[in-house]
Amino acid sequence: MTQAARPRPVPIAPDAANEDRPETGPAYELIELLFFAYRDFVADPDRILAEYGFGRAHHRVLHFVSRNPGLTIAELLDILRITKQSLNRVLKELIEQGYIEQRAGTSDRRHRLLTCTAQGEGLAHRLAGVQGQRVRRALAEVGPALRGPASRFLLAMIEPEERAAVTRLIAAQGRTLPLALDEPGP
Repeated sequence: MTQAARPRPVPIAPDAANEDRPETGPAYELIELLFFAYRDFVADPDRILAEYGFGRAHHRVLHFVSRNPGLTIAELLDILRITKQSLNRVLKELIEQGYIEQRAGTSDRRHRLLTCTAQGEGLAHRLAGVQGQRVRRALAEVGPALRGPASRFLLAMIEPEERAAVTRLIAAQGRTLPLALDEPGP
């Protein structure tokens, strides 16, 4: 069986490709760059996760539980926007293999508070480490002056009604983002 020929990349000329398009037309260049950037952003962790028999859902759970110790299952479901059924399978595996602990809430015993074990923290840190290297390398290539605009662009990609919640979540972890898109970035 022969492999299909790979399509040749289309060169991206800054703004030239959009000169004859109305503002409402698809921003294909940015859409495709986001697809490729995401593909490569998750590729490094995917290789590590495969060593453990885990997937991207495991990564997301580990990331947010690690960054927010004591997170409830309801809060995690809200962050991830997944069904309780899909979270249950992933969470069960992470708990059974010793990466996450679950305990009853102090004020409401029905709440299940999630924390990473030392093993879970180690894996979450390893995964964030490779992604952090990629982000730092990209920022070094484009220059530190773009860090603020890049943060504002990504914040603008989030649904407007969700931006405050995302900003609060990141701020709770000791990080800062512009509270509004017209504020100067970090």
